[in-house]
Amino acid sequence: MNYPFEPFRIKVVEPIKRTSREERDRLLREAGYNLFHVPAESVSIDLLTDSGTSAMSDSQWAGMMLGDESYAGSKNFYHFETVVRSLFGYRYVIPTHQGRAAEHLLFSTVVKPGMCVPNNIHFDTTRANVEYQGAEAKDLVISEAYDPHCELPFKGNMDVARLEESIEQVGPSRIPFAMITVTNNSAGGQPVSMANIRATRQVLNRYGIPLLFDACRFAENCFFIREREPGYADIPVRDIARELFSLGDGCLMSAKKDGLVNIGGFLSLNHERWTQAITNMLILVEGFPTYGGLAGRDLEAMARGLEEVLDEEYLRYRIGQVRFLGGLLEEGGVPIVKPIGGHAVYVNAKEFLPHLHQSQFPAQALAVALYREYGIRTVEIGTVMFGKRDPVTDEPIYPELELVRLAIPRRVYTNQHLASVAEAIIDLHHRRDSIGGLVMTYEAPRLRHFTAKFEAEVSAGILGPGARLAAAPLS
Repeated sequence: MNYPFEPFRIKVVEPIKRTSREERDRLLREAGYNLFHVPAESVSIDLLTDSGTSAMSDSQWAGMMLGDESYAGSKNFYHFETVVRSLFGYRYVIPTHQGRAAEHLLFSTVVKPGMCVPNNIHFDTTRANVEYQGAEAKDLVISEAYDPHCELPFKGNMDVARLEESIEQVGPSRIPFAMITVTNNSAGGQPVSMANIRATRQVLNRYGIPLLFDACRFAENCFFIREREPGYADIPVRDIARELFSLGDGCLMSAKKDGLVNIGGFLSLNHERWTQAITNMLILVEGFPTYGGLAGRDLEAMARGLEEVLDEEYLRYRIGQVRFLGGLLEEGGVPIVKPIGGHAVYVNAKEFLPHLHQSQFPAQALAVALYREYGIRTVEIGTVMFGKRDPVTDEPIYPELELVRLAIPRRVYTNQHLASVAEAIIDLHHRRDSIGGLVMTYEAPRLRHFTAKFEAEVSAGILGPGARLAAAPLS
């Protein structure tokens, strides 16, 4: 079928506000050219993130009306606990208000200064939470992940040989656990194979190191395993998920992705001592263990969302919609990361804007231009998010990938919306030489991309007025 339709009907609609280029130009200047500070109502199509932006189902909304707001022992918690245990298979379930809270609880309890946490690639908040504890967040993804043109089916895989080398260098006693992020967001939404997870588990077993999953997009990863990995074509996605999690000792999850909710997350572990210490911290900063910073109605919506996300018709549509956008961009000559990932299409800003050096923040410049010209909001995953300075030489260290992520909210936009996005980006690609760079004028010590401010580097062109020409600072 050339034009498969969405596996749902639309019951509620939200109007999209139209803005002029002049208005968007003003908003960008007021926001310091940081799209996180642009009001959402002034965005036509919002692809900033797929986190917390899903449309909930009629069943989820019905479940909201069954919210039990008892302080302790809410019936919604027990439903949620049952669903998580059934799907993920771990003994203990700790609800949190989102994934970042789960990361903070885990790392502040288990990770100590001088330790090292290996991962295929840490995403922004995961890395920041590890480093905040004085530990090293070590990325050990396979080298092919840094080649946007490589079409390896599982580019999110852990480099198992480098993992073992790192364990030998650091020492097992300094590694509290290793992590695998499924799918691998920082490298293009790329999946991890079951064989790679199994091989990682075998290495860790030799050193007695636990394995935890960052599971926020687990269903999409499991769909890729079914689609691409030999021996899984006839296995239900739910069973693939159970096999995957059986290879670990626990997981943390922002349910704002594959939980199909607007708020919520959790930790699920087999480790009793860790669970007790985390629960003690949870009570201090999040709330009683049976609500963890959430209303009962949110726990119910999360429980139902975790079941719905395993619907294979939904997953086929979801992955297909992302591929639809990626295919249009590729046909139009726009450089993207291949193969197309699970939750987003990633534009390769280095190739889109080859006239800009990474010190000029090309991915941020591209995201700014796309909003100014068309009202489409995206997010930079490049020098702004992951750039840093060498602690010895103070020289800037630029990330290997300089990307603009087009993260597609679940069950929100139709393919016509995405076709309009593709048309806009292709048009901008034809005018790419007129896009100038940016200069960073403010940055926070951690997670600077959320609050950084910029000025336009050129005096004309798509980026508009500005006179700063100095290279952008990194600190």
